[in-house]
Amino acid sequence: MTPGREDAQVSRAGESGHPGGLWSGTLPDMAAWLLWLIAAGLFAAGEVASLDLVLLMFAGGALGGMALALLGAAAFVQVIAFIVVSGVLLALVRPIATKHLIQGTPLQLDGVNTLIGRTARVTRPVDVDGGRIRLGADEWSARAQLRGESFAVGDTVRILQVDGATAVVGEAFE
Repeated sequence: MTPGREDAQVSRAGESGHPGGLWSGTLPDMAAWLLWLIAAGLFAAGEVASLDLVLLMFAGGALGGMALALLGAAAFVQVIAFIVVSGVLLALVRPIATKHLIQGTPLQLDGVNTLIGRTARVTRPVDVDGGRIRLGADEWSARAQLRGESFAVGDTVRILQVDGATAVVGEAFE
């Protein structure tokens, strides 16, 4: 092979040193730590969708593999570190984190349950058969909680529960 011909082949190969460079059908030389970092990012992104804390533990294992790759460890040692770190995180950290997430969150009212306990103004007389109330800018159908109880237009009532689209109201005691 002539020297000029050899230089042409090396320049086509790029930095990988393999004929054909990136288009040769082989994986380009990429730092192992970067692959572990990409894996950790993909696991973390998957965790956002699953919310099960399993993929997050795998992301931690991938960071363990990345740490050993940065230290120059062999690939099989990196994989073993990934498995060990992921296993430890799954066995020790995930149960504690899950417990804190489930038990540490106070019971939060949402939807129509946020209306319970609020006061409203009667816009049409309310009795056990029905009526209307104004709560802020919204007007709701309403009914009295107890038979024989009624509220006149302008009275203030307290919402005791919500039954479908109807507020069950009682005396506001204000």
